Amino acid sequence: MPADIPAPNHATDEAPHPRFAVGVLAFCGVVVAVMQTIVVPLLPHIPALTGATPVAASWLVTVTLLTGAVFTPVLGRVGDMYGKRRVLVASLGVLVVGSVLCAVSSHIGVLITGRALQGAALAVVPLGISILRDELPPERVLSAVALMSSTFGIGATVGLPVAALVVENFDWHTMFWVSGVIGAVDIVLVLRCVPESPLRTRGRFDAVGALGLSGALVCLLLAVTQGADWGWTSARTTGLLVAAVVVALLWGAYELRVPTPMVDLRVSARPAVLLTNVAALLLGFAFYANSLVTAQMVQEPKATGYGLGASLVVSGLCLLPGGVMMVALSPVSARISAKFGPKVSLAVAAGVIAAGYVVRYFTSHSLWLIIAGATVVASGTAIAYSALPALVMRGVPVGETGAANGLNTLMRSIGQAFCSATVAAVLANLTFVAGGRTAPTLHAYQVVFLIAAGAALAALLVTLCLPTGRTHAAAGTVEGSRNVPVDRVGGVRTMPVQEVRGTQEGA
Repeated sequence: MPADIPAPNHATDEAPHPRFAVGVLAFCGVVVAVMQTIVVPLLPHIPALTGATPVAASWLVTVTLLTGAVFTPVLGRVGDMYGKRRVLVASLGVLVVGSVLCAVSSHIGVLITGRALQGAALAVVPLGISILRDELPPERVLSAVALMSSTFGIGATVGLPVAALVVENFDWHTMFWVSGVIGAVDIVLVLRCVPESPLRTRGRFDAVGALGLSGALVCLLLAVTQGADWGWTSARTTGLLVAAVVVALLWGAYELRVPTPMVDLRVSARPAVLLTNVAALLLGFAFYANSLVTAQMVQEPKATGYGLGASLVVSGLCLLPGGVMMVALSPVSARISAKFGPKVSLAVAAGVIAAGYVVRYFTSHSLWLIIAGATVVASGTAIAYSALPALVMRGVPVGETGAANGLNTLMRSIGQAFCSATVAAVLANLTFVAGGRTAPTLHAYQVVFLIAAGAALAALLVTLCLPTGRTHAAAGTVEGSRNVPVDRVGGVRTMPVQEVRGTQEGA
C-alpha cells in the first residue's frame, strides 16, 4: 500500500481555524441531503408544469440517485489523493450549477441535467466526515462525525415539508433559486471556516477502476429503479442486471491487480469493513421506507378506511419530529460509541428501528401515533448513521477515509434504491377501489412495515457478527523524529500532521 503523505502547507498561519468547521460542514450536509428529496412533492405536478410524461418526470429522482451513487465513492477517492476540502468545494459548486439550471428552465431535459448535477454533490457528506477526522482533536471526533453522518437523515426529513410548503405557496422554481443561493453561501463558509486536510494518498488516480465501478452501478440502479415500469422480466431489465454482474466481476479482477485501486477490495473484504457496509445497505433500506410511505399514507382519502386525507404540507410535517430527534440523538450516539464502542451503537439502532416499525404496524389510524412510530424509526436511524462512519474509520487506513466513507454512503444509497422498488411493487399489487379510485390497501402498508422491520433485524444480526474491539487494519505509525503511534478515540484514529503509513495487518 502506498504511504500517506502530508500535503505541503506554505500558509499555515493564514489557514482557516477548525473552530466552526463542524457546524459549517453539518450545514452543508443537510443542504445536500435536502436536495435528494426536494422534488418528491413536486413529481405529481411535473407533467402539467413541463409537458413531460410521468415516466420522464420520475427521472428527476432517478438521475439524482444514479449520479450520487457514482460520484460519491469516486470523489471520496479523489479527495484522499488531491485534497478533501478542494473536492468538497467543487462538489458544492456543481450543486449550485445544477440548482441554477433547474431554476431558469421548465424543460424536462434541462431539469434532469440539473438534478444530475445536484446528485453528484452527495459526496459532500463523506468528504466532510474525512475532514473532521483529520482536523479535530481526539475528544471531538466521534461527536462531530456522528452529527455529520446524521445529516443524511436530517436533510431527508426536513426536505419534504419544506418542498411541500414551497409547492403550495410559491412558484416551484423558487426552491431551486433558494438551494442555489444556499449552496453559494456554503462555499464561502467552507473556504473561510474549514481547513484543508494535510494528508494525501500517493499514487495515480485509477481512472479505469472509476469507470468500471460507475458502469456496474449505473446498470444495477437503472434495473432496480426502472424495473417496475419496464417489467422485471423484460429484456432491458434482465440485460442490465446481467451487465452489472459481468462488469462488476471484471472490475473486481482489475482492482486486485493495480497498485492504487479505486477501491481496495482486500481492505473492503475484511469482516470489519464488509459487514459494516452490508449493515449500511440494510439500514438504508429500513430508513427509506419510513420516508416513502408516511407522507403517502396520511394523504390517502378517508374513503379508504385508514387514510386521513391530510394535505401535502401536513403529510410532510409528519416527518419533522424525526428530523429534530436526529439532531438531538447524534451526540447521544457518539457517547454510546465512546463508552461501549460503535458496534453496540449500531446494534441498538437496528433494534430501535425494528421496534419503530412494529409500532407503525399497529398504529395506522391515528395521526399522532403515525408520527410517533415514524419518529421512533428516525431516532434509530440517527444512532445508526452516527455509528457507521466510526466503524468504517476503525477498519481502514487513514489515507482511504474519504473513499471508504464514500463506499459506505454508496451502500446506503443502494439500499434506498432497493427499498423504493420494493415499496412501489407492494403498493401497486395490493390495491382496492375506494371512493372511485384505486388505492393501496392498509395491508399493503403493513407489509412494507414488516419488510422494513425485517431489514432492520437483518442489520442487527450482521452487526452482532462484527469483530469485537479495535481492528488492526487501520493501525499506523507516525514517521518523524519520534515514532509515536497514531491517536485513537473509541476505536477511531485521528490523524497527526506528520506522515502516516497505514499497515496491511488483517482485521
